[in-house]
Amino acid sequence: MRVLATAGHVDHGKSTLVEALTGTHPDRLKEERDREMTIDLGFGYFTLPDGTLVGIIDVPGHRDFIDNMLAGVGGVDAALFVIAADEGPMPQTREHLAILDLLGVRTGIVALTKIDLVQDADWLALMRKDVENLLQPTSLRGVEILPISARTGEGMPELKQALARFFKESPSRPDFRRPRLPVDRSFSLMGFGTVVTGTLLDGSFHIGEEVEILPGGKHARIRGLQTHNKKIERAEPGGRLAVNLSGVEPGEILRGQVVVLPGTYAPSRRMDLRVRMLADSAMPLKHDSEVKLYLGTAETMARARILGADMIAPGDSGWAQFILAEEMVAAHGDRAILRRPSPGSTIGGGTVIEPHLEKLHRRFDAAVTARLEALDSGGTAERILQALADAAVTVLEDVLQSAGMGPEAQPAVAQLIERGELLILSGDPSAPRDALVCSRAAWERLMRKMEALLGQYHREHPLRAGMPREALRARAGIPPKAAGPVLARAAADGMLVESAHSVRLTGFERVFTPAQRQIADTLLARFAQDPFQPPSVKDCLAEAGEEVYTALVEGGKIKPLSDEVVFLQSTYEEMTERLRDALRVREKLTVAEVRDLFGSSRKYILAFLEYLDAQGVTRREGDYRRLK
Repeated sequence: MRVLATAGHVDHGKSTLVEALTGTHPDRLKEERDREMTIDLGFGYFTLPDGTLVGIIDVPGHRDFIDNMLAGVGGVDAALFVIAADEGPMPQTREHLAILDLLGVRTGIVALTKIDLVQDADWLALMRKDVENLLQPTSLRGVEILPISARTGEGMPELKQALARFFKESPSRPDFRRPRLPVDRSFSLMGFGTVVTGTLLDGSFHIGEEVEILPGGKHARIRGLQTHNKKIERAEPGGRLAVNLSGVEPGEILRGQVVVLPGTYAPSRRMDLRVRMLADSAMPLKHDSEVKLYLGTAETMARARILGADMIAPGDSGWAQFILAEEMVAAHGDRAILRRPSPGSTIGGGTVIEPHLEKLHRRFDAAVTARLEALDSGGTAERILQALADAAVTVLEDVLQSAGMGPEAQPAVAQLIERGELLILSGDPSAPRDALVCSRAAWERLMRKMEALLGQYHREHPLRAGMPREALRARAGIPPKAAGPVLARAAADGMLVESAHSVRLTGFERVFTPAQRQIADTLLARFAQDPFQPPSVKDCLAEAGEEVYTALVEGGKIKPLSDEVVFLQSTYEEMTERLRDALRVREKLTVAEVRDLFGSSRKYILAFLEYLDAQGVTRREGDYRRLK
């Protein structure tokens, strides 16, 4: 399946030519038939002599319906550029050609139509020369120019042969396994429900798959697939497609939305574009000016933030960050058109370099434009590294989406891992949705930051075992889901030591001041005087203070068993072993019997036994305890 879009001035014979190719007139609206003028997109298909199936999108040529024209030409393989031989290039001829050029459409054919109305061979030769000159500075320079009469059939066989030649020579759409269908029509079909149509990009759809409609986030399921009235089980990239969806109403899906697999794309309100202004643009693109931005089948108002300059002049190129009035779905490399809102005119276009931005750039930051240059011109591996540049730890799939890539990037990912420039902190890089990654440079920055934070914490709290894990995570800017893998990797690298709730630098040891050491020794001596009836937690805090008390707990000298009861660690271990021995002999003991075993009081023994119950050492049965 290949897709072809018409282009050209109003009344130059686009729809008539489509009818001659397909056997069906593309104008489907009553108003179009009454006015004999295309208003909205029309669709058809035909088969070339070599068996290639071609879908054709007929676009309106009148300047009042340029919005509809732009919704039809995005994502096509080639253009059927129509110029009437009796009139020659007209205003919309030039604007449509400029749009095709900005969209990077490089293949197609110029149909010099209505030759049945031209009797003068010299006029026809002159017209061909004019068209050649018109095409010369554009992406369509050098394409075939074929004289055609859709009414008499003259030139139609040659047109089909020419289409077959260049479709055979041009590559098919790649399958990046991230399908998206920009919706150009949405309607209800009796007995089927909601149907949407569009040109499928970047991947394939299957019957039964769950899909997401963006922007909006509604979910649906594919009930059926058709391409030009033929039912199919699987839709390949690059073809015209009708998708029957269950779970959504027709009014819930509009032109400009995109059907995708859940989680593969995200809508955006900010994106970076490399902008190219038309040389004959009526205005420069000034900083903070508003334009109408067209992308795929969608359009929205957008505010342009010019990067590194105050404007982009006609005929020049530059960088701009666009703040969109409404969300759009885009990928790296997508082409956009920019138009002046009023009076309406095409002023330029752009290539999407960064489709998702969380914050505004500093306009005159050289690092920003350098990064965009690298994303624009670099190879796959370099683009991945650039997409990682501002992130600490992130999901590999998010990185690939930012760089406009999918599964085809796996060889570059493997290369970066082998070179040590990309670190996999958790998950499998072949499953990008679950893999947490970090660039080597970002990892080293994160390690320096964590080392500084821990060092500062140790200096401020020299008696504490370490910094609370959550405090370190938050202050280091580590995403919550990445905290475990990051700390585990840092511990494996020997930078830090983890415990249940805290983190410390490797080699850190508590250091008591002489006064604190004396307080600690005095308190420990009190425990030793009566080990089975020691000071309470409250007494310890009052005598030693929280810092010294916490240091003794974390250092394993004393062991709290409840909010009130605390023993020496050695006493607790001795009591546990003695109780085990007694229960092996007598099988079960009451609280009173355990109290008598140690010559203690009920308060201490009850806390001791309840702690052992919680630890799974003993089990309570009525008034007795047994070994578990």
